[in-house]
Amino acid sequence: MLAIVDYSMGNLRSVQKAFELLDVPAKIVSSPADIRRADKLILPGVGAFADAIAILESSGQAEAIKDFIRTQRPLLGICLGLQLLMEKGYEDGEHTGLGIVPGDCVRFSVDQPPASLKVPHMGWNSIQVRGDVPLFKGIESGTHYYFVHSYFVRPTDARDVAATADYGGEFTAAICRDNVMAVQFHPEKSQVAGRRILRNFADL
Repeated sequence: MLAIVDYSMGNLRSVQKAFELLDVPAKIVSSPADIRRADKLILPGVGAFADAIAILESSGQAEAIKDFIRTQRPLLGICLGLQLLMEKGYEDGEHTGLGIVPGDCVRFSVDQPPASLKVPHMGWNSIQVRGDVPLFKGIESGTHYYFVHSYFVRPTDARDVAATADYGGEFTAAICRDNVMAVQFHPEKSQVAGRRILRNFADL
């Protein structure tokens, strides 16, 4: 079973529908037991880091996600789902994340002079793929994906960075650490290129 975690902060139906277009059954789940039973897990998300981690912790989902990851089954984080995997997030204060990937999550500062780029970073942007990453099988550097975010992750270990993008400077667009993969962009909103990402994940 491919399961999508419902913690009340994601565009769950859009992700589920994207998998349906690929003829891949995907079930929306919320109970820790269902999370632990999944064959593959999607951690999506739209919203604030602090609120999201509080819900995950209080519901028991956080520990279930960690248990799932320990079994070496594949997990894909999307947008906020990527950010929550880090050790720390700095949205409205300092908050402890799931701690799966060493590093933190910080706000873009490009809306401050002299850069004067708008935050959130919103729209299509190209990525640069790093190394041979199964999630990006058949995807070339320069492929465009749809982003909507004000914060980005900074992995401690550069080897965890699977792809980068540029917005007033290079930032991490995707990570891959063992069985844990995550993207800052929205593959479910990125048309053919996004569906290729989801297909690659489903085929792992």
